[in-house]
Amino acid sequence: MIQDICPHHYKNEYHPMAPDKNSFLLCYDGRKVLVRHKNDEIIFPAFEEAEAGNDRDKLYKDYTYLFAIDGMRFYLGNHVSCDALNEYVWEDTQIFRNANPKYMGFAGITGWQLHRWYESHRYCGRCGKSLVKDVKERMLYCPECHNMEYPKICPAVIIAVTHGNRLLMSKYAGREYKKYALLAGFAEIGETIEETVKREVMEEVGLKVKNITYYKSQPWSFTDTLLLGFFCELDGEENITLDREELALAEWFEREEIPVKPDDCSLTNEMMMAFKNGIK
Repeated sequence: MIQDICPHHYKNEYHPMAPDKNSFLLCYDGRKVLVRHKNDEIIFPAFEEAEAGNDRDKLYKDYTYLFAIDGMRFYLGNHVSCDALNEYVWEDTQIFRNANPKYMGFAGITGWQLHRWYESHRYCGRCGKSLVKDVKERMLYCPECHNMEYPKICPAVIIAVTHGNRLLMSKYAGREYKKYALLAGFAEIGETIEETVKREVMEEVGLKVKNITYYKSQPWSFTDTLLLGFFCELDGEENITLDREELALAEWFEREEIPVKPDDCSLTNEMMMAFKNGIK
């Protein structure tokens, strides 16, 4: 999956040390990211490359530390002028689904999640004053009313509903993603994750399920989500009542006929392949 970057090691501890010339800048503009390509690999600009078009003193002092991978440190480049970075181009963040090297793709999409959080939390939601970065933890605080803001992660479930040798597969309604997927949905306030599984299946396809079994989790920075994968069995009738606002279709597939090919990105794909190959 997208976060499986071994032998590289992702270090998300908040250590806001100053960058050096080899540290990487992650520059975003909406859904665009600044990259260049070399030998089918993506490369992010280093601080040294940005010196030409920026005030050097400000460049190295006005920074937002993100995380490290091995000994490589990554920082937000929102304050950086990109005019001198002529070899770099703006591309859609969807490139990170299949980017090489994989650990750089993971860095890029994880940085985009943090970028969106910083962008949407410039001001205090309680009193409206400007928020300030904390020096000890990844937190923004308000000097006026002492409100504290931490990155929010939304828990959601991926649900593989099985019925003997068959798997329930669906397609989303009105979304860019047009391939087959599993049922999914966000947890609501006041319910357990297992209750989320039951509710989402009932809401989307009108079915009851039993024997809910946890499979695996995945951070999914494209939507600020922590995905929790579950397998469960049909409990009762198999006739589908489709929620057409959420799904374009939902249908049962025999194990051998599941229309999916392996990829190295998503929990959804891994779960579908696990059932198709008889692992689950």
